[in-house]
Amino acid sequence: MVNIKINNKSLQVQEGTTILEAASMAGIKIPTLCYLKEINEIGACRVCVVELKGKDMLVASCNTKVQEGMEVITNSEKVQHARRMNVEFILSQHNTNCTSCTRSGNCFLQEVANTLNIGRLPFRRTYETKPWNREFPLIRNAGKCIKCMRCVQICEKVQTLDIWDMVNTGKRTSVNVSENRRIEDSSCALCGQCVTHCPVGALHERDDCEKLMDAIHDPEKIVIVQIAPAVRAAWGEGIGLPKQMATEKRMAAAVRALGADYVFDTNFSADLTIMEEGSEFIERMRHPDEYQWPMFTSCCPGWVRFVKSQYPDMTANLSTAKSPQQMFGAVVKSWYAKILDVDPSRIFCASIMPCLAKKHECALPVMNDAGAGQDVDLVLTTREFARVIKAEMVIPALLPEEEFDAPLGVGTGAGVIFGATGGVMEAALRTASYVLEGHNPDPDAFRVVRGMEGIKEAEIEIAGIKVKTAVAHGLGNARKLIEKCRAGEAEYHFVEVMACPGGCAGGGGPPIRDGVELADVRGPQRCARGRSNPLRFSHENPSVIRAYEDYFGEPLSHKSHELLHTDHDAWKMPGEE
Repeated sequence: MVNIKINNKSLQVQEGTTILEAASMAGIKIPTLCYLKEINEIGACRVCVVELKGKDMLVASCNTKVQEGMEVITNSEKVQHARRMNVEFILSQHNTNCTSCTRSGNCFLQEVANTLNIGRLPFRRTYETKPWNREFPLIRNAGKCIKCMRCVQICEKVQTLDIWDMVNTGKRTSVNVSENRRIEDSSCALCGQCVTHCPVGALHERDDCEKLMDAIHDPEKIVIVQIAPAVRAAWGEGIGLPKQMATEKRMAAAVRALGADYVFDTNFSADLTIMEEGSEFIERMRHPDEYQWPMFTSCCPGWVRFVKSQYPDMTANLSTAKSPQQMFGAVVKSWYAKILDVDPSRIFCASIMPCLAKKHECALPVMNDAGAGQDVDLVLTTREFARVIKAEMVIPALLPEEEFDAPLGVGTGAGVIFGATGGVMEAALRTASYVLEGHNPDPDAFRVVRGMEGIKEAEIEIAGIKVKTAVAHGLGNARKLIEKCRAGEAEYHFVEVMACPGGCAGGGGPPIRDGVELADVRGPQRCARGRSNPLRFSHENPSVIRAYEDYFGEPLSHKSHELLHTDHDAWKMPGEE
C-alpha cells in the first residue's frame, strides 16, 4: 500500500493507482475530458492536471501513478487557472454553434466548460474545416474535433481496425481517416464505437429524420416502421423517460403519434431469421464437406463488413440468411403487400435500429429482392428516434400504451434476446434442438453462451451430435477468435459475432452517456424481457408459422432463398477483389 495526501486528506491506496483513481476513492472530483479508463489515458487535454507539493510542473492525474508520501493539491489557484486556460484554448478551436449540434445538452466539453464557469473565450477563434461525404452513414465534423484521441484509441485497441489516426504535425496536428484515405474507401465497419466514445459532436450518424417525416407526409406512401429489439432497452434514455414508463407498447404509440401507418416489432423477423439460419446450420451439419467451417452468423452488418474487409476468403463462412432488418423489409414488400392488397412500390419501410451499419446495409444493391426498390428504405438510430420525437412535439409520457400491429408485430422471447451478445446463438440452438430432437428443450438449456466475456466457448450436445460453439462481441475479440481458427488452435461448428462490445445493447446508435458502458445493463434487461414472454421459441411464433403456411412454404424453400437469403459476394468492400 502507498500512503499519500490529497487536499490534506490522508489515504492509503494500492501501488500502481493513478492520482485520478485515488482522488475518486477519496470522494474528490477531478475533471477530465479525453480520459477513458484503460483505453485513452494519455493526458492529452490537460484538464485533469493537479499540483504536487515540491514540484513546479503540473501533472496529468489520469496517467500519473501515486508514490509514497506524495502530496496532491487538486484545486489550487495554479491548477484552476491552468484548467480554465486549457479548456478556453480547446474551445477556441472548437465550432461552438452548439444549438445545431446533435450533442447539445449531452456534450462533455460543454459540461466541463460549464463546471469551470467559463463564460468568455479570450483566444482568437479558429477551427478546422475538411470536406466529407455527407451521404456516408458516419459523419465527421472536423470543426468540432478536440483532438482527444478517443476515436483513434477505441478503433485501435477495442475494434482493431485503425480507421482513425493523427495527421500533420505541430499546430496543424489533427485527426482524420488513416493512410490519407476517404472514409468511404476505408475498411470502416460502421460499428459506431467512435461515435459513442466521442465526447463532443465531431462524430455522429447521418441524420435521416427529415426523410422519414417527408414519407409520412406523402399521402401516396404507406409508412411501415419496424423497431429492433435492442431499441426498447434504451429509447427512453434519449428523451428523459423513466424506465418504468419507457415500455415497448408506449414506444409503439410514439411511432404512431409521428404518423406511421403501421408499427411492427423486428422480433418477428428475428424469429424468422432463426428459422432460416438455424435450418441452414442443420443443412450444413448434414453435408459438412460442401461448406467452409465454422458457420458465422450474419445478422450484424458491422461484422459482415469486417469479415469482407479483413478476411475476405472467409466470406463463404457467413450464413446466407439476411439480417432481421432486411428479412422484414423483404416480407413487408412481398407477403404483407399482398395481405394489404397494395402495390409494394407505395410502401415506405423504415427501421429504428441501435446501429449505424444498418444504414449502409439497407442501401446495398443486393437488398432489393422484393422488386419494389430497396427492401428497407430508411434507417434511424435510437438517437435519431429520440430527436424526431422531440422535433414533432410528441410527448410519450402522456401517451397510452398501444400494441404492435399484426401479423408482423408478434415476437417470441427468442427474438427479444437477439441484441444481447450470445442471444442469436442461444435462440438458434433452441430451434435446432427442436428440429433434431422433435421436442422443445428447456428454454434456458443453452444459457452457457450468455455473458459479457469477450469470447465464450461451449460444446453442446444436440440429438447425440456435439456442437462446438463460440460467441464473440467486439471486433478485437472477433479478430482473436478468427486468428485462433486460422492457426488451428480452435475448431468450431457455429460462431456468433457482434461487432459492438456487448452486442446491439452496446451498439453505435443508442443514447450516449459519456464514459459509461451500458451494454451490461441493457443486455440483461433484454434477457429478462425474453424470459417474461410466454413464447420462448422462434418456431412457436404464430405469425412466422402463418408466413410459411401462406407464402414461404418452409425454411430454405425456393421463395425463402429468393427473399430471405443473400449473396455476400455480390457486393464489395473497398479493396476487396
